[in-house]
Amino acid sequence: MDCTGNRTIGWFIGNRNATSFKEFYNNPNLPNDVIICTDDWDVYRKIIPKENHIVGKQYTNGIEQNNSNIRHYCARFTRRTKVVSKSKEMIDITLRILWYLNEFDGYKYFQNIILSIF
Repeated sequence: MDCTGNRTIGWFIGNRNATSFKEFYNNPNLPNDVIICTDDWDVYRKIIPKENHIVGKQYTNGIEQNNSNIRHYCARFTRRTKVVSKSKEMIDITLRILWYLNEFDGYKYFQNIILSIF
């Protein structure tokens, strides 16, 4: 999340373990000078350099809100019995659609098309 603009700038699909986080952090698209705000999970302290790392709940509030919204709007992230695909590709597509609808007023675009019929 971009904390200044309260916008999602990317996501990583994987387990919450050290191997997955290393894969995320070593992504060539991630700028070297980015400041990463996290909770107090030990793995973050071991991988992120101190000068690029801020720990605290006040900085992760927007991330938690975003995660909550995703679980609210997408059943695949809340239930294990229905509407679940374990395919990374399908999860990524779902997140991209939700991102477009929420962050780029995509919903408003489609709403205007439907309302123009009337």
